[in-house]
Amino acid sequence: QVQLTESGGGSVQAGGSLRLSCAASFRFNNNLMGWFRQTPGKEREGVAAIWTTSGTTYYSSSVQGRFTISKDNSKNTVYLQLDRLKPEDSAMYYCAASTGGYPELSKGSYDWWGLGTQVTVSS
Repeated sequence: QVQLTESGGGSVQAGGSLRLSCAASFRFNNNLMGWFRQTPGKEREGVAAIWTTSGTTYYSSSVQGRFTISKDNSKNTVYLQLDRLKPEDSAMYYCAASTGGYPELSKGSYDWWGLGTQVTVSS
């Protein structure tokens, strides 16, 4: 059974940083791994994605230049570095995994999801 376990969320002030981690229960094998976020009453939004073999990355325009997605294939773990955080970045952040799908930031492209980790940014 596939499990994705997120960690690293918390509360920070605007301008601060956090590093989220997502540990997968399976060995990476050319998977697409993504990070999404959601606030109450809104759609789940894709913010970043990475292919575990090529390392090709994708970002939403709202986080481009501030967030960085990376991976460690030896640990089957994906990271999301969140820098220059803004209050509007506050959300539950979810890790997701796919055997391959397009578009890379669409939630419909993913097969498995973690339970999420909360990020709160105060002004």
